[in-house]
Amino acid sequence: MTVYDSDFSVEYVMENGESYGNAILDKSLSFAVRVIKFYKIKIKNNYELQSLFKQMLRSGTSIGANVSEAQDAESKNDFIHKLTIALKESRETNYWLIILYQSEIISEREFKSLEKDCIEIIKILTSIIKKAKNLK
Repeated sequence: MTVYDSDFSVEYVMENGESYGNAILDKSLSFAVRVIKFYKIKIKNNYELQSLFKQMLRSGTSIGANVSEAQDAESKNDFIHKLTIALKESRETNYWLIILYQSEIISEREFKSLEKDCIEIIKILTSIIKKAKNLK
């Protein structure tokens, strides 16, 4: 079950009434859902810009996929590697958001809302990666 606010942002994600209990899993899944919904809404009125929105869709949903893969990493190095890929995808998503906003394709409100979540994911991933590297 997913709960949304009026801005298409996910407040929390639950499965059978329980959250995953893992902040980065929860946030990356929630963000992916937001990106998908945003894509579906924006592409209806901006079909000629589909390639730009599709780039954001790919990178925005890839974050959670890589975080999820990291949960079953074969080693600490594999864990760090998968989270580093998720971090790169987060930065790419933020890049596409900036492009869309500065090109006046998305509104300031849309940009700020999505960028806030994206930056939060970047900060969390950066922190996890740094801590994991220090535990070697």
